[in-house]
Amino acid sequence: MVEPLPVGRLQSQQKRVQLKRWVAAFFSSHRTLFTILWIVAFFSVFYWQRSSVVRPGISASGKTRLGRPVPKMRAFAFNLTDFGGVGDGVTVNTAAFETAVSAISKLGERGGGQLNVPPGKWLTAPFNLTSHMTLFLAEDAEILGIQDEKQWPLMPPLPSYGHGREHHGPRYGSLVHGRNLKDVVITGHNGTINGQGHSWWKKYRQKLLDHTRGPLVQIMWSSDIVIANITLRDSPFWTFHPYDCKNVTVRNVTILAPIHGAPNTDGIDPDSCEDVVIEDCYISVGDDAIAIKSGWDQYGIAYGRPSRNILVRNLIVRSMVSAGISIGSEMSGGVSDVTVENLLVWSSRRAVRIKTAAGRGGYIRHITYRNLTFDNVRVGIIMKTDYNEHPDNNFDPKALPIVKDISFTGVHGQGVRVPVRIHGSEDIPIRNVTFRDISVGLTYKKKHIFQCGFVQGRVIGTIFPAPCENLDLYNEEGQLVKRSVAQNITDVDYDI
Repeated sequence: MVEPLPVGRLQSQQKRVQLKRWVAAFFSSHRTLFTILWIVAFFSVFYWQRSSVVRPGISASGKTRLGRPVPKMRAFAFNLTDFGGVGDGVTVNTAAFETAVSAISKLGERGGGQLNVPPGKWLTAPFNLTSHMTLFLAEDAEILGIQDEKQWPLMPPLPSYGHGREHHGPRYGSLVHGRNLKDVVITGHNGTINGQGHSWWKKYRQKLLDHTRGPLVQIMWSSDIVIANITLRDSPFWTFHPYDCKNVTVRNVTILAPIHGAPNTDGIDPDSCEDVVIEDCYISVGDDAIAIKSGWDQYGIAYGRPSRNILVRNLIVRSMVSAGISIGSEMSGGVSDVTVENLLVWSSRRAVRIKTAAGRGGYIRHITYRNLTFDNVRVGIIMKTDYNEHPDNNFDPKALPIVKDISFTGVHGQGVRVPVRIHGSEDIPIRNVTFRDISVGLTYKKKHIFQCGFVQGRVIGTIFPAPCENLDLYNEEGQLVKRSVAQNITDVDYDI
């Protein structure tokens, strides 16, 4: 005989069961998921804005606040103040950073060194990092880039670009720079590196600059790079630019710039890099949140370093000017084996984009998109093969890129005007594109909103909205239902 449960315990168990059922139902709704992600994004920005006006070491109430203990991550640790640094937002600390980095450079065989940047505003001109170094930004620590461009060094053009991206000849270096390094970490308690880009953007618009603007952080020809738990904001140009690097990790990083009036402030641009992980980040900037690159036209073809084996996951991104995640347009060394998953793109012009052109050469292949959410986006998925920006007139128009083997699985959203626009051409057809599990709420009821031209591929199962006629139709079991006979027709309409 089974002894009955006491009434109190029985009621308690019933309440727990009901709670579990309610929670399961709650999280099963796409609308609820949107709400949760919106709340997370809103409070991330709210916290950033609030923290940006609080004085270092002082709480919002005006009371002195003890800083969080700084972990020791290297055998030797130093404070910037040990080298004469003054965090008053006025004193220039370039010499302090340079002296500290020089001291750490002598400790490589002994485990390297850690440079702690305490709470404060640390104005500086550009400085270089060294191998086996950790740059640790405490809570309320902010490195400020000096706004006088005369104090930013000039560097040769990148070999895979041939020229500066905006002007021929030299380019400005980055605020935080490194080359030929190994084992570099930039981290902290969400301290900030601030490029103070407003003056650069204004001079760029007024055509007062003679050289291409510099990135905020640029690491070149290096390996084993980690950037985590910090905020990067208001870069003069691209924000984080790893160039020809291996084994790069970007985790839990916030990247911010105005969504209008901050030209070319890409968030993260892996360029001729391999073995890259970008995860758990929030990016809202004035250009592409992420743009994967590998060189520009004949210079990129000659340099011959692809970007490959890249994983992008668990991101919330926004771009009102360009796209959330882009591949190209500078992709002449090739881009392959890229996975983008668990991505929310909100209030943006475009969500995910592939862009290239005749003259680029190279390839874009083996690209996988999974679990994408679009919320209030003008164009969801776009592939464009006539992005005709070139470094000079010496490019080879017969150098045609190959674009193929691209899959989209689990794409959902609301408030999307054009869910898909694939614009191949007779010279650059797009091949082997797969769509599966697509359901996107629309704001525009015109018939041709799934737009295609010169594309070959397939749709597996039922998707919404209905696909273009260029694609083969398969059922959920992978059996062919209807073969397309119209791969080369085009119904791309840029007026929508």
